[in-house]
Formats: sequence, structure tokens, C-alpha cells
Amino acid sequence: MGCCVKANASKEIRTRNHRHVGLEKIFRQVHEPLLCILVLADNLIENLPVNLGLLKSLKVATLDGNRIRALPDELGQLVKLERLSVSANLLMSLPETIGRLQNLVLLDISNNKLKFFPESIGSCFSLEELQANDNSIEELPASVCNLVQLKSLCLNNNNLNQMPLNLLRECKSLQTISLHGNPISMDQFQQMDGFKDFEARRKQKFDKQIDSNVIISSKGLDEGVDL
Repeated sequence: MGCCVKANASKEIRTRNHRHVGLEKIFRQVHEPLLCILVLADNLIENLPVNLGLLKSLKVATLDGNRIRALPDELGQLVKLERLSVSANLLMSLPETIGRLQNLVLLDISNNKLKFFPESIGSCFSLEELQANDNSIEELPASVCNLVQLKSLCLNNNNLNQMPLNLLRECKSLQTISLHGNPISMDQFQQMDGFKDFEARRKQKFDKQIDSNVIISSKGLDEGVDL
């Protein structure tokens, strides 16, 4: 099967499930300054070229299911990026420059080999959803408390035994925290400053869903503190 690379009037490049895709061939197209969507999921990509930083208009980057071990520092040049998904790769760390992505709304780095976040993650001020399940994360930096727009924080199956003390107090938009498979107890969580307000937001969220006749699973009602 030939390489299926889509570059069209909507400013997209997409290729999936092509194990012999020539990355350089694809990235010869990404000089396009108006490119908004880049989908390179489920290939065998190991490294991203530094000219990734030239995509000044990029808003969505989907790189799931590859073999990427590191993201280039040039990632921080993608200042219009709103959604970045790099799940199911081999990432050991995130670049400090990720803090420059101040329009980033969603970050999915699940199923990698991460042990920590850079302190600069706290500068992603627009971040609403952070997915980091199935890593080896041992602690969160205090700067996470700066993410005042954060609504959903999913950290299942990591090595966390505590959370930043001011997380619930400072992240006033937070409605969902999922911490299955971590050595942290419900008692620890409930003793955090701001827990009562967080619990009220969580309940309000699901009350609204029920009032709107949204069907949710039995697990859904416990999603807010999913320990």
C-alpha cells in the first residue's frame, strides 16, 4: 500500500497505519505556513524533525502510537497549538519549552515512560484537560496549581503518593480527578485544602449531565475522585 498523505484545502496532513511512511517525505510538505492539523498516528516514527517548529499555524497535532522518545525543543514554537496527543509512545520526558504553549487546551501523554513533568507545565495557562495515564509519574510540580482553567486531570496507573497541597484550592475549574492505581489514599485526598469546593463542583457537573438526560455509566458518578 502506498503512502496515504492528505494535504488539502482545509490545511491538513494525515497518515495512519503506514509502517514504511518516509517521514522526510511527509515533512517536506509541512513547510506549509497555514497548516492547522497534523495527524501522524500509528506509524513507526522515532524522531520529529526540528522544522516542526515552522508550523506557526498548527492547532492540532496527533502523534499517538509511534516510537517517539523525545519531543524537540522546537515544539515550544507552535504557539497556536490547542490539542497535542502523543499517547502510546516511548517518551521519557517533556521539553521545558512546552510551557510556551499558552493556547494548549488538551494534552494527552498517556502510556509513555514519563516520571515527572517539567516545572514549565504550569505556564500552559489555557490547559483544560491533562491525560497522563499509564506512566511512572512520581510527583507533580507545584506549578500545576497555576492551571486555573484545568477541568480534568487523569493520572491513572502512576506512582503518585501525594498531590500538590494547593491543587484543589488554586485550580478552581477542576471537576474531574482520576487516580486509580496510585499509592495515594482517599483520606489524603479529602484532607487537602479546597476538597469541599472541588467536591461541590464535581457533583454539580454530574447533576447537570443527569438533568440533560446524558447517559453515563455507573462508574461515571464516581469519576470526580476516581481513586
